[in-house]
Amino acid sequence: MKKQKINSENFAKRLGAYSHGYTVETGDTTFIFTTGQIALDKDGNVLYPGDPAKQAEYIYESLNKILGEAKTSLDDVVKTTVYVKNMGDFAKISAVRNKYLKNSEPASTLIEVNKFVKEGCLLEIEVIAAKQK
Repeated sequence: MKKQKINSENFAKRLGAYSHGYTVETGDTTFIFTTGQIALDKDGNVLYPGDPAKQAEYIYESLNKILGEAKTSLDDVVKTTVYVKNMGDFAKISAVRNKYLKNSEPASTLIEVNKFVKEGCLLEIEVIAAKQK
């Protein structure tokens, strides 16, 4: 097994001991695990507070960039977990999710949580992708 960190200068500065993602090669498959993404700009400011659809759009674009660093894309996602602050935002977030994950149709989990690390964030999304070498 071989593993490699994915960290990019294109994202907000990491606030601790974590990576934006990891690639793990095993056999003929590469798995890509991402850290949960929230709608932060490069300076760490929350984007689109109060708009779950725009936050979701920004997050899926960020996830696609992280996956791109591992030469994969959202089309390779096999599992996604979405954390939301308000389950009432499900329809808005789901519409964006369906646009970005229409080709992969991954196994999915949606969980309502009390709050996020940054005030103004309405959701956090993480994915696992798999690609044959």
